[in-house]
Amino acid sequence: MTAVRATTTARIRHIRQLLPDRADFAPARRHWHTDLLAGATVAVVALPLALGFGMASGLGAAAGLVSSIVAGALAAILGGSNLQITGPTGTMAVVLVPVAAAHSPGAVLIVGFLAGIGLVALAVTGAGRYVRYVPVPVVEGFTAGVAVVMILQQVPAVLGVHVSGGRVVGGAWEAVRGFAADPDWAAVGVSTGVAAVILLGFRLRPVIPLPLIAVTIATFATWYLSAGVDVIGALPSTPPAPSLDFLDLGEVPDLAAAAVAICALCALESLLSATVADNMTVDQHHHPDRELFGQGVANLVAPMVGAMPASGALARTAVNVRAGAAGRLASLSHAAILALIMLTLAPVVAHVPLAALAGVLIATSVRMIEVSSLLALARSTRADAAVMAITLAAAVLFNLVWAVAVGIALAGMLALGRISRATSVEREPIDTGDHHDEEAALLHEHIVAYRLEGPLFFAAAHRFLLQLLEVADVRVVVLRMSRVSTLDASGALVLADAIKRLEHRGIAVYLSGLEPIHARPLKALGVLEPLWQQGRLFEHTGEAIEAARQRLKADGLLEQLEAERAAQGEAERP
Repeated sequence: MTAVRATTTARIRHIRQLLPDRADFAPARRHWHTDLLAGATVAVVALPLALGFGMASGLGAAAGLVSSIVAGALAAILGGSNLQITGPTGTMAVVLVPVAAAHSPGAVLIVGFLAGIGLVALAVTGAGRYVRYVPVPVVEGFTAGVAVVMILQQVPAVLGVHVSGGRVVGGAWEAVRGFAADPDWAAVGVSTGVAAVILLGFRLRPVIPLPLIAVTIATFATWYLSAGVDVIGALPSTPPAPSLDFLDLGEVPDLAAAAVAICALCALESLLSATVADNMTVDQHHHPDRELFGQGVANLVAPMVGAMPASGALARTAVNVRAGAAGRLASLSHAAILALIMLTLAPVVAHVPLAALAGVLIATSVRMIEVSSLLALARSTRADAAVMAITLAAAVLFNLVWAVAVGIALAGMLALGRISRATSVEREPIDTGDHHDEEAALLHEHIVAYRLEGPLFFAAAHRFLLQLLEVADVRVVVLRMSRVSTLDASGALVLADAIKRLEHRGIAVYLSGLEPIHARPLKALGVLEPLWQQGRLFEHTGEAIEAARQRLKADGLLEQLEAERAAQGEAERP
């Protein structure tokens, strides 16, 4: 009863920690001017990205802009990071494109809502701390894969060709064939020009809001020249009122897999982004479970106003930190400025060319790929290079869910292989200092001691069994267990099997130095009881060897040696 009460109290305390606190907004009183400036800087960078990701998701550019406003504000208030900027991202868009193509744009809203429920559940159960265990090669391969998929998804817009939904590689190839049949050089010129300005400009003047400048120039140029390039269409001047009309429960089973993918990707991307923000500062530390809670609530509300799912955005968060942000006011002001732009400049924004936004997304994708990190991992170990390459390939050829799952599974298998190779079974010399040379030779001939070192678990159990059964014909085997770091059920079963096989050959097995935590699985399998009854469990190896010596004596081997030595002495007398 006491344990249940303590668990309930801890759970209530954890849930309270997920809610906002007055201290969260204390930095706003001291740094309000720098936070407002940082928020304005981020809003300028976020505007074209929000439009582009909304367009790429299949919901439309307005869905991306509303997502930055609504989800960005909620996550700023409820999230676990003071510096995180939340909004639509390329990762989300990549997963949502096939959902919109296979079902409908409304299905994207259902996926986002279900993902929000999953994120809140992860926060309540305290799952945020486990994201730190995702291997770096998986993260790097996943990021590079997202960038490649985003580039391929923009190929139709860059070439000015409309294609039907389908796989990313197939859609890009279809767009290339359509362009070859009827080239649209205006769209190519706009997209490549925007991408070139952004990529070259960031190398020369990284502090200038180049995406917004490039898109503005492209918009007014195509408007003035009437180039015939597709535009994003009308934007709403205000977000629609919250409503649950989009939630069709009949579609939920078909969309569950996509919702799980969005939930996992949002958790991964948000927590990695918050960690990077902490590393860029000296005194900031995010709360992982509270960050998941804030992202979950944001994704619960965003679909109600027709917005696409959102997560912590690494690029915009980095801009926020570099602009001098110190608290949550920067994130809130970023959302407020975007709302002001939607209210006042919606007619102008509606004339942004699709090709210009495609150029922004291509430039963003290229900048996502850290070539130096990829090369460093490729040169580090073959295992890391393989995990990274396979994760990247799975992201491009299949989908992001498979990419993460395959990458983590492969990394886990390789890690288990490395750990299992750390398990060793080494023969140890036997201390026979107080015995005669003949008796010492007899002990060495009939007693063998092995030191088991490292983890004895399912991945290493079979190799351990083969090594142990190679022991020659002796009377006693002493197993020194003090350096075993892990013993699971598989390792205990294999150890029990080894003892059974050795004793079937007439070899007695003694154990020494067995830790209590390792004794538990052996006791459950009934291994320790017979050993204890026969007096073969010892705390120290020396005691086990002395007991083995007494066994040899009881078997008459020592007396036989004494008799042989006495007979040899009689024969040598004159």
